[in-house]
Amino acid sequence: MTTDNLIGLIVDDDFASKHIPPYPRPSFISFENPLRIRAILNHLERTNILSNERILKVKPRNVSQAVVELAHSKYHIESIKRISKMGGGLLEEEVFVTEDTYELALKAVGGAIEAIEGVINNKYTQSFALIRPPGHHALREKASGLCIFNNIANAILYLRKQLNFNQKIAIVDVDDHFGDGLARYFYGDPSILYFSIHEFDFTEGDLGMVDELGMDEGIGKNINFPVPEGITNEDFYYCLDLLDPILTEFQPALIVVAAGFDMYYADPIGNCSLTSLAYNQFADMILKIAENVCEGKISFILEGGYDIIGLPYCVEAIIKALLKEKYEPPDYEKNLSFLDDSKRKDIGKIKSLLKNLLNPYWDQIKL
Repeated sequence: MTTDNLIGLIVDDDFASKHIPPYPRPSFISFENPLRIRAILNHLERTNILSNERILKVKPRNVSQAVVELAHSKYHIESIKRISKMGGGLLEEEVFVTEDTYELALKAVGGAIEAIEGVINNKYTQSFALIRPPGHHALREKASGLCIFNNIANAILYLRKQLNFNQKIAIVDVDDHFGDGLARYFYGDPSILYFSIHEFDFTEGDLGMVDELGMDEGIGKNINFPVPEGITNEDFYYCLDLLDPILTEFQPALIVVAAGFDMYYADPIGNCSLTSLAYNQFADMILKIAENVCEGKISFILEGGYDIIGLPYCVEAIIKALLKEKYEPPDYEKNLSFLDDSKRKDIGKIKSLLKNLLNPYWDQIKL
């Protein structure tokens, strides 16, 4: 078995036992809890994926506060540390801190770094970091949207500033919610492509609209594809077919997937209608693109996804695609009536507008 065939799975039991929300259901914050990771690990063990010879289980990298300071202000970091030492508390409505949050959030950053650096250094060809708390909403100065530190941004800045890795990187964000934190970190950076498909409330203004294209030298490299609630698997594929020409033209050395699974139809804080098969097909597509542009180098970093029953199947669906093995969805996902309720017409209008906005900055995106 050569390293070219290995998939690094970054795991740690702490993610399945710590940072427990202070309030039970139905509180919004209660859904980001250790059962997410425990359910995934139990499922992967039950399906014998963890014993596959191509799966390499890896611990997160140990990181210091100095590493987190590459992405966050000392004030923000010290605030999380201080509240953790006090025993925990709430930061606004969508962030909770417990006595072990600071240490677990450090470990989550270390997991993302291990996943991404391992791919860059050919330790494994692809990776999947099963980490929490999530990160794509976190800002330089504050926690936000269940996210403490921005795991992906921190890992990329670590590559840039500590390892002098200055090649192009593409981030593909498929979380149900717009990764506003990630977008802000790299909004003017022409070497980082950020592509996000996310649910959007078109009745009110919000961040993540199609005309947020980046700024200065990075204009055209921030690509938002907002979609209406209720999109189905086929709608999802229709949105994602933009990825092939974009990534082929961009030619990144690495693709990082912000792997949120809250577009899953049963997710408690998402309103879309995807099944686990959608994530399998997405991973298969992104793998083919990666093999064409960057020697197959992809790192999946767990973000959202809060349905404890469906989340493990979604993760399995991704890993099966990376293994190039057939994925069989659970029986309960078959013959769901809403899968025929396409939003194709509405999405087509958004897609045309997006392509028109991007045309000046890309040779391969034409109406």
